[in-house]
Amino acid sequence: MTAEILEPRRRPTQDRSRAKFELLLRTSRDLLLDVGFESFTCEEVSQRAGLPTGTLYQYFANKYVIVCELDRQDAVAVHEELTSFSEMIPSLDWLRFLDRMIDHMARLWADDPSRRAVWLAVQSTPATRATAAVTERELAADVARFLAPLTPGTPRERRRIMAEVLVHVTYSMLNFSVRDGQGHAEAVIELKRLLASYLLSSEPDAR
Repeated sequence: MTAEILEPRRRPTQDRSRAKFELLLRTSRDLLLDVGFESFTCEEVSQRAGLPTGTLYQYFANKYVIVCELDRQDAVAVHEELTSFSEMIPSLDWLRFLDRMIDHMARLWADDPSRRAVWLAVQSTPATRATAAVTERELAADVARFLAPLTPGTPRERRRIMAEVLVHVTYSMLNFSVRDGQGHAEAVIELKRLLASYLLSSEPDAR
């Protein structure tokens, strides 16, 4: 059986409704950081946001849908970072390009601790994991396009798989880098080594 993909019941189009939608998401992010996912409730989100619980349920069926939407928000920021670097491709010095891109990505995690809280929350059920996997695959499609000029000798299907590996490893390592007691800078250095070694072994001529 295929796990259900969790989406909001509706996405508002009018300014006033969009403002409420975004307020509920911001409040949810703050609450998730404060209490963790197990103690996270829709009722508390509504109360903190100063909105009726019925308003929240107009958009979100439950807390699992909320955290999946927060995960999508985080992916949008990652997509924007990738897009901002796309003009540098192809680059003769792609290892330096990779280094700079990871630094920018790592700053997203270092500056916003809620990213790890969201990532942990979407691991909680088969449906949230399946939904997060769809979001990762959408990012991987972007990465595959960026990889094309850097790995011209790699077949398209293998490049797709490589991109999914790169996104999953990057997400996992960046979330690892900001856990309690972990040295962020050291973890980012190891991530750079992992990705550079993987790409070089996949496309030796890219040196």
